[in-house]
Amino acid sequence: MNDRDQKNFYETIISRTLSCPVKVTRYSPIGGGCIHQAVKVETSGHGPFFVKSNDAVDADMFEKEYLGLIKLRAAGTLYVPEPLGYGQDDHRSYIITEFTESGRREPDFWEKFGNGLADLHRQHADRYGFEHDNYIGRLPQRNDYMGNWIDFFIGMRLDVQLKMAVDMHRVDQAFSRRFGDFMKLLPDMLPEEPPSLLHGDLWSGNFMTGSGGYAVIIDPAVYYGNREIELSFTRMFGGFDDTFYHFYHRAYPLAPGFEERVDIYNLYPTLVHVNLFGSSYLSGLERVLRRFT
Repeated sequence: MNDRDQKNFYETIISRTLSCPVKVTRYSPIGGGCIHQAVKVETSGHGPFFVKSNDAVDADMFEKEYLGLIKLRAAGTLYVPEPLGYGQDDHRSYIITEFTESGRREPDFWEKFGNGLADLHRQHADRYGFEHDNYIGRLPQRNDYMGNWIDFFIGMRLDVQLKMAVDMHRVDQAFSRRFGDFMKLLPDMLPEEPPSLLHGDLWSGNFMTGSGGYAVIIDPAVYYGNREIELSFTRMFGGFDDTFYHFYHRAYPLAPGFEERVDIYNLYPTLVHVNLFGSSYLSGLERVLRRFT
């Protein structure tokens, strides 16, 4: 879209969301997204908004993100930008949230982040899964309710992504069989824990420092799961200070042996990356298979 069309688009969708006329004064792209167009939209009299849009997205992707933000915001343990609306306009999908300004981290940033995540994980359900499916990146994430964590982790996480990798010719049948044999070992390797409310996609790119100096979490893939998978994902790409883990573990200690299980849990995001970005991530899968089989 040209500049005039872009401005009209933002005015239309924000006016619709607020149920009043809105005049856009300026918009500016925000870097960091590889799937959607992310923009700060400034308006006359209504303040700035964050708008994410895409004309090739699955029709319900932004709906699921909106619902996930509502769920996390209602938990009240970490700051979540207020979701304002989502929809489609002229075949372009969008989500609108409040715009969160970046700030300088306060000295106790990591302490409060660790404690806040522990408080989030203390919000339990009686089953693993969620009330609807959603997305991890741009890939579908199934959340059928199950009463057993191992069954959920295998059936809703590993097996779904493995079958996708086979269908996309990312891996061959021999690898699939090896991985299948490995999954049979998991009941003896992973502990059961109460289903915790999870952000679901918590890596260093999905939190920021807000204007108040504390963590703001964004881009969720919410479900109830074993909290160890969330803590493991934070380790995958780094970016979380040791102080974060210290205060998390002090607030809500994990079962002994967690460090040995991190690579197992991170098979899920690694498979996701294989399916999103290709075979360069296969070496991580091979390393874990060699370690445990």
